[in-house]
Amino acid sequence: MTEQLRLMAVHAHPDDESSKGAATMAKYVSEGVDVLVATCTGGERGSVLNPKLQGDTYIEENIHEVRAREMDLAREILGVKQAWLGFVDSGLPEGDPLPPLPEGCFGLQDVDEAAGALVKLIREFRPHVITTYDENGGYPHPDHIMTHKISMVAFDAAGDPGRYPEAGEPWTPLKLYYNQGFNKPRTLALHEALEARGLESPYGEWLKRWEEFARPERNISTHVPCAEFFEIRDKALLAHATQIDPDGGWFRVPMDLQKEVWPYEDYELAKSRVDVSLPEDDLFAGIREA
Repeated sequence: MTEQLRLMAVHAHPDDESSKGAATMAKYVSEGVDVLVATCTGGERGSVLNPKLQGDTYIEENIHEVRAREMDLAREILGVKQAWLGFVDSGLPEGDPLPPLPEGCFGLQDVDEAAGALVKLIREFRPHVITTYDENGGYPHPDHIMTHKISMVAFDAAGDPGRYPEAGEPWTPLKLYYNQGFNKPRTLALHEALEARGLESPYGEWLKRWEEFARPERNISTHVPCAEFFEIRDKALLAHATQIDPDGGWFRVPMDLQKEVWPYEDYELAKSRVDVSLPEDDLFAGIREA
């Protein structure tokens, strides 16, 4: 492989790119890989989660514009390119029974039709590797689940000249991964390391819920070593100021402990058109050698 490697990360909302795989992207950027974040929605229906900014009338009335500016800053910090697919945030429905999703939102789009926008972007950017969410969306937000659905369609369709002929010259991406950063082995390792140091762990309730709901373990195939980029990851995440409380749980694990106990970001290889040998430590394994 002599041409520049290209990675596309498909995410549901602005801020997802900084909480899922951000250190991996920064690592690859530092190695000369061309990295593009595809953001499906503008986060228009996202709540202001940072208590320090709640009640700010300007932010609440202009959340789309504010989140776009936050995305610009995070993009610059990570050194990546970024494109909006232009869908409207579905919001996270709450209640029992759940209320219907808002008309016209991303979660209600026809999957094959919505995938066309991603196919067009794939054919323009020509990524060798794509990352996205698993069938559960990482967590069951309707936009995360729809992101998974259109990613699967687009990965299969982008190289087929008979599909989406209006979307440009076909391009066949070679590997597709699911982000699996919030996996049980990592969470348990960090939890136990914190307790061993006599520190309070933010993961106790997470682990109880894993047991309560008996969530099946995912097949973590790929551990990308990227500890030296964890600070960049956190800086990018903090750029999404409306979504992240700098004093919240995201930042309760000391950086030195993170780097020592789990110096990776984790992925599940979902599709590959090249020969692979698992486990891997590189999203481009099998491609660099081609």
